[in-house]
Amino acid sequence: MMEYVNAFVSMLNGMSPYLLLGFFIAGLLHAFVPSTIYSRYLAGTGLRSVATAAAFGIPLPLCSCGVLPTAVALRRSGASRAASTSFLIATPQTGVDSIAATYSMMGLPFAILRPVAALVTSLIGGLAVGHWERKGALGDVKADSNYEFSELPVGFWNKVKETFKYGFFDMMQSIGRWLLLGLVVATLITVLLPDDFFSTYARWPLLNMFIIVLVAVPMYVCATGSIPIAAALMLKGMSPGCALVLLMAGPAANVASMFVVNNAFGRKATMVYLLSIIGGAIGFGVLVDYWPGLRELFVNALPCHVMQHHMHVSWLNTLCSIALLGMIIVALAAKYWKSNQIHRNKTTEMKEFKVKGMMCAHCKANVEKGIAALPGVEKVTVDLAKGTALVEGSIPDQIIIDCVEDLGYQCEI
Repeated sequence: MMEYVNAFVSMLNGMSPYLLLGFFIAGLLHAFVPSTIYSRYLAGTGLRSVATAAAFGIPLPLCSCGVLPTAVALRRSGASRAASTSFLIATPQTGVDSIAATYSMMGLPFAILRPVAALVTSLIGGLAVGHWERKGALGDVKADSNYEFSELPVGFWNKVKETFKYGFFDMMQSIGRWLLLGLVVATLITVLLPDDFFSTYARWPLLNMFIIVLVAVPMYVCATGSIPIAAALMLKGMSPGCALVLLMAGPAANVASMFVVNNAFGRKATMVYLLSIIGGAIGFGVLVDYWPGLRELFVNALPCHVMQHHMHVSWLNTLCSIALLGMIIVALAAKYWKSNQIHRNKTTEMKEFKVKGMMCAHCKANVEKGIAALPGVEKVTVDLAKGTALVEGSIPDQIIIDCVEDLGYQCEI
């Protein structure tokens, strides 16, 4: 039992200071940078707009489902499909929190290459969509959207409060359980798998990459939660190129995101979106594994505390780990307490809809705003913990179901 505890604590202590720093920076971006600034420079289909969209998206701590309403809003606010696609590809692959955590768990080369790979793949995908967009070959898509950018708080101290609320509470609710799940899976991998597990298959890294893509792309894996899993697999003999494929392809897409992208951007843009993610991940994976000297560089850069399954426990690491776990527990407890309150206050006039596919607070906001915008809806409350939407008003059930499914989620009464 102690072996499991030691492995978990080792990974948590290595990541916690960097994660807290990343969450704080994420809060600053949310509270001080107007969201509408993103659409102001993204109307073109050329390199400048596509690169600007990627540069905006890389530091944002949004997952593959959380980025969807923002990308759709960019598109409806005047951004081209090329720029919006670039934003969609770059944003979920990385973020300030995951870059910091990648450095702590996997070393500087991975921390540098991860955002570089996100930038390159987003440029390729965005420029490809821009080429078809200029030719008018992408077809028409729906022109309406229920998503609106949230307004920044007024006043410096209100922005400071929003920084801490978003970074250390809202984000903990969104990715806290996925982060803990990633640490638990990494702990099990570290303890249970033999150290030479992947050495048997080391001669076929390209085959391993294709298998990782087939498993990772349809699933939901957040950019931060995937880090301890990738690090643990490398300790068991997985090549750094395969680990990079997991870090890129896993967070960048899932089944829900594919449906939304198809609905908002069209079938051809969706194909470019997927091919850019898959091709980019495998391409960079092959580069790392087969370029002379790179493979050894990435393996040797793994931090000592990860390679040795333990670390010197400093007071800073301990305090950061306690603070991180405390924030996650408080945020998740508040989330489920609110869920119970919602259903306790349910009235007989409310209809309950089951919504499948919501993964984070951004998904919740997307569904809530979409339903609230429908004529005849008087009140709507979305419960993320239980995956339900309580709707009050004189509106046919099918209209609500169609609205939610248009947003990319499954819905039933």
